[in-house]
Amino acid sequence: MPTRRYTQQARAQAADETRQQILEATRERLRAAPTEPLSVERVAQDAGVARSTVYLVFGSRAGLFEALGRDLLDRTGFRRIADAVALPDARDAVTQALRAAAGVYAAERDVARTIYSMWTLDPDALRGAFETVERGRAEGQERLAERLHDEGRLRAGVSVEEAADVLWIVSSFETFDQLYTGRGLDVDAVAARLAMMAQQALWA
Repeated sequence: MPTRRYTQQARAQAADETRQQILEATRERLRAAPTEPLSVERVAQDAGVARSTVYLVFGSRAGLFEALGRDLLDRTGFRRIADAVALPDARDAVTQALRAAAGVYAAERDVARTIYSMWTLDPDALRGAFETVERGRAEGQERLAERLHDEGRLRAGVSVEEAADVLWIVSSFETFDQLYTGRGLDVDAVAARLAMMAQQALWA
């Protein structure tokens, strides 16, 4: 029995290592060739596995992108955003969530930029990755908007729906990258600008 258990553990570890090799090869391919369509065959070659192994592990090209999206969130500290959203004061939650989001975006900016750019060209393949990230972001901003309203922090005349729309914009990768890359600001400066936008638009 111990030998069998050891064999199962070794197989599980090997499978996880293969999965991580493929994900790392995917990230590196997106960094190295951001304007080229992602080739599963090239990813497999870079990862040192057979093309069929990629499909065995992830099911499809879309499945690979979805797993990549989840992996990026885990690697870049997405937990910090969730922790910030849970702060007791909604204003602090918004400010700290934007700061955490800026750090997440900056950690894998090149890969994120490529994925967002590819979305317009290959939406079917990217749908899973986008839903993984954007559905959670939308729900989070809606909850924060409701909390601002419930705590009496929302500016008069601004509805919960309008507040959620503002938070959606200021928390987006596109807005972050306009400041980070387009304006050349560092992460802290970007976070401060995003927080200022939210405060001036929404705070009572």
